Amino acid sequence: MDFDLVVRGGLVFDGSGTAPFVGDIGLRDGKIAAIGQIAGRGVEEIDASDRIVTPGFIDIHTHYDGQATWETRMAPSSNHGVTTVLMGNCGVGFAPCRPHQRDMLVKLMEGVEDIPEVVMVDGLPWNWESFPDYLDALDARELDIDIAAQVPHSALRIFVMGERGAQHEAPTADDLAQMRALVADAVAAGAFGVTTSRNMMHRTKAGELAPSLYSEADELRALMDGLGDADAGVFQIIPAPANDAESEFALLRALAEHGRRPLSFTLLDVPNQPGAGWRSMLAGLEQARRDGLQMRGQVAPRPVGMFFGLDLSLHPFSSHPSYKAIADRPLAERVAAMRDLVFRARLLAETAEDSNPVTLALIDAFRAAHEWSDGPDYEPRRETRIEARAAAAGQSVAEFAYELLLKDEGRRLFYLPAANYSEGNLNAVREMLGHPDTVMALADGGAHYGLICDASFPTYFLQRWVRDADPGDRIALADAIAELTARPAATVGMTDRGRIAEGMKADLNIIDFNALRLHVPTIRYDLPASGKRMHQAADGYVATIVSGAVTYRDGQPTGVLPGRLVRRGRDAAPAGAGDPAIPRAA
Repeated sequence: MDFDLVVRGGLVFDGSGTAPFVGDIGLRDGKIAAIGQIAGRGVEEIDASDRIVTPGFIDIHTHYDGQATWETRMAPSSNHGVTTVLMGNCGVGFAPCRPHQRDMLVKLMEGVEDIPEVVMVDGLPWNWESFPDYLDALDARELDIDIAAQVPHSALRIFVMGERGAQHEAPTADDLAQMRALVADAVAAGAFGVTTSRNMMHRTKAGELAPSLYSEADELRALMDGLGDADAGVFQIIPAPANDAESEFALLRALAEHGRRPLSFTLLDVPNQPGAGWRSMLAGLEQARRDGLQMRGQVAPRPVGMFFGLDLSLHPFSSHPSYKAIADRPLAERVAAMRDLVFRARLLAETAEDSNPVTLALIDAFRAAHEWSDGPDYEPRRETRIEARAAAAGQSVAEFAYELLLKDEGRRLFYLPAANYSEGNLNAVREMLGHPDTVMALADGGAHYGLICDASFPTYFLQRWVRDADPGDRIALADAIAELTARPAATVGMTDRGRIAEGMKADLNIIDFNALRLHVPTIRYDLPASGKRMHQAADGYVATIVSGAVTYRDGQPTGVLPGRLVRRGRDAAPAGAGDPAIPRAA
């Protein structure tokens, strides 16, 4: 046979943003070996007639740092066409780490990324200490998709400073020198960059602030200098959403000017943010580009929202004393207890108690959530908020919510659109998505197992902004595919993937575009220690191919595990913050 696999007769979108063409793709030895009308035969062949064929999707904002060490499937990303993920974002992760510091990193990840402590204690093998050790441990893994890593600032700070770092003490000159050297060593070993967070919501479950949050400019510059010493890597940062947007961007720009390395940051429409908000940041990005700086805003394609439910991390009564007493029981037992009228009266008379102010704020925000039943609704109307429905029913929010939570034997979900929905529409999202200095990201796969389920971003993006969009808002399909493939690859410097071209990595999706559809998330207890997480199924993915091997057929895993660690330098050398030859969505 001439090829390991031939994909025949599909409408090929090569990731460049140019017009598609009908043709065949021949794959051999994990690479794309031929494109066009292929006469040779493959060991396996897939008829892609009436289907679109795309490069595998690349997700540059995930948190599979732990999951990649205990599990072979990077769900819930890998069942949405994603073939490469970049993890270690938001300044949190598990390396570097000394043995006596493990508990600090576990508690931090539990609070920031909503991964239960028991899951990490049971799942993490801890067969590393330094960041290069961690990469070596990942290098031995066999997965369904490729993974790549970044150095997390909070872990680095604790590694260097110990308890002083966790308590937000200022670093000494020696501390800064060590952090700088460790960043350079990590990038030399294959990390794609360094990450940090200034978001005050990033806390342990008990409410303690993440170690990175009070870091002064000199510490951030030391991290950037580590990238400069390595002459490679991207600086990823979450600005403080409660701070003045113009002041926050000035800090980001100063970092980019100092290090002259690519910088990407979380860009959201945050309700009531001081200053001009996301618009001022877009203007700042435009000026930075004119000044020769490499800066990109990472943008979500829908509201950044969260779910509530009896079987999830939070709901209106999750911090009430009487509920805490039954919280560890199976769902059916909790539902039975809550149907008891005496228990109901006692619970409704209580108030939430928690040491973490973020938890209390989120619980209070439930009043603005929306009930999901028949299907996903990411653009709900204000009149379907729980507080509006409760008022119409003549009940308090607590009384009304109590009965709703018991629907479907306690499995009913409630969705709260938070950021990116301040005006009750997605106009801001559309403007940010179409900007020349942004890239679609922020799906957070591998984290927020019981609170957020945004790993379905690629599927939603293709549905909402391409196939089902109003003509004035529609993104051309060729541009949308580039947004999922070549653009994120260029943002972090993965030069071997994201395009369908001879010699590129053989990562592909075959999609029935008209059949794309998202389902309401379901909850499974399939994490270590029987921990729970949300999964969101999608229709329309005929096949996903990683390194020339079919990993998913019709949305179901094949059991083949061709995914490996991608090391910067060995597998993909950064080329800068972006490729100007790739057109932007418009």
